[in-house]
Amino acid sequence: MQLYGSTSSPFVRRLRLLLAERPHEFISLNIFESADRERLIALNPTRKVPMLSDGEQVVFDSGVIYRYLTQKFALSPLSWPQENLLTIINAANDSLVELLLCKRSGFDVRDNKLFFNLQHERVQATLKILNSKVSAGEFQQWDYLSMSLYCLVDWICFRELVDMQPFGALLQFKIAHQDEVGVAETDPRLG
Repeated sequence: MQLYGSTSSPFVRRLRLLLAERPHEFISLNIFESADRERLIALNPTRKVPMLSDGEQVVFDSGVIYRYLTQKFALSPLSWPQENLLTIINAANDSLVELLLCKRSGFDVRDNKLFFNLQHERVQATLKILNSKVSAGEFQQWDYLSMSLYCLVDWICFRELVDMQPFGALLQFKIAHQDEVGVAETDPRLG
């Protein structure tokens, strides 16, 4: 089983954490470098990471890969409330990735433009909800949902995209889980 992805992607990292104690090979790709980009294009028509190859089966998208791994390893699937929490995490991740790509493309993401404003609003709203859910004890177990949240919060801190001071519970959550299996080895700062 091979997991393809970049070392800095929070979507890839959550799967690396899930697979930390399971046999697999991680194949690191720099999707903005031409040779790795060409390799990705040849393997995956969506041109996105992560991607999983398991024998003849190829799976795209972190959510679909998670469902595949849930079946393969007989893991408990997410409940509907957990699915909703994952959707909130993904919304924050998606908006932040979009803002980072716009910033890297030379746009001033602080401009008063509809697209930027919507992304900033979504990020603030989702982080506020996630912060309150952590405070209420919603992320007690170290499972895929908590791994996904950890990857989001750590990636925000790594990229310095959001002032996290208003979200103390999320910062405490990050500190509380920094020693979990695979966290140090998958740190995006190492890539």
